Amino acid sequence: MSFTKLTVSTLALTALAAGTAAARDQVQVAGSSTVLPYASIVAEAFGENTDFPTPVVESGGSSAGLKRFCEGVGENTIDVANASRAIREKEIAACADAGVTDIIEVRIGYDGIVFASQQSGPAFTAFEPADIFNALAPKVVVDGELVDNPYTKWNEFNADLPDAEIAAFIPGTKHGTREVFEEKVLAAGCEVTGAMEAMVAGGMSEDDAEDACLAVRTDGKSVDIDGDYTETLARIDANPNGIGVFGLAFYENNQDKLKVATMSGIEPKTETIASGEYPVSRPLYFYIKKAHIGVIPGLKEYAQFFISDDLAGPSGPLANYGLVSDPELSKTQAMVNEEKTMGEGM
Repeated sequence: MSFTKLTVSTLALTALAAGTAAARDQVQVAGSSTVLPYASIVAEAFGENTDFPTPVVESGGSSAGLKRFCEGVGENTIDVANASRAIREKEIAACADAGVTDIIEVRIGYDGIVFASQQSGPAFTAFEPADIFNALAPKVVVDGELVDNPYTKWNEFNADLPDAEIAAFIPGTKHGTREVFEEKVLAAGCEVTGAMEAMVAGGMSEDDAEDACLAVRTDGKSVDIDGDYTETLARIDANPNGIGVFGLAFYENNQDKLKVATMSGIEPKTETIASGEYPVSRPLYFYIKKAHIGVIPGLKEYAQFFISDDLAGPSGPLANYGLVSDPELSKTQAMVNEEKTMGEGM
């Protein structure tokens, strides 16, 4: 660590400690819209069942939450960042530059990314990653050639899909859901359809081809949603052919409005995600600023409460809202109890 970073961190900690008596008494949390419902349930229960105030939980997306988290140390910065993906190296570096050098990574469980449409809309029961790629990529393989995407309906490239206009509402780039969508759906579909091979054969480097595989068309068939899942739901409500990308928990809480698509013949639900059958799933996290433990009242207790067996275990209330319990939850509990930061191990 450089002297500059150490000085920033030390000054921030000194200021924070000096203001302990006047420090805010509520834990502040921001980040992933996927983790939001779980964190909200935990925050309410924490306020009701402990002597600490109910934490303030905000959404905004994984990237936005981690950006706020990395702004520095002190009571004017948040304590916890929720994320539906792991923190990136560049974010860790940004944290360090601002004096946030000790970060505790907490994996709370697993979630599936689902594709869902209007209850009264077309039924999508034959999706493969290749179908999503063929529908949304700007260039696709047709008759062995890489061409501008000519498709306007789903059944034009897969007769088992509906005769319906392509209208997909996908998470914007600041959402952790987008990264998993890109890696496990678009990238997989790009490879299976032969598009990546065609790009490389056409002169692209492998790195450039990998990036190109994650691009989406800009002609209105694919629409980025920068807000949370409620905005995606509103778009689908207004478009009978629309299909959106959601976290499992949001879908399960809106089954009166949505019907879910299968992926590779598997319906997304807790059992298929826990078994690994459903192919589009990911771990969920929150990150704790260790410098705030012992200064912001209830911070460590909130983390311990969140990942307790009673809440995050397979029979806990979070499971009823779609969280798939982590088989290694006890290891995470021990790590939080011992305040182990990233890189320390157990």
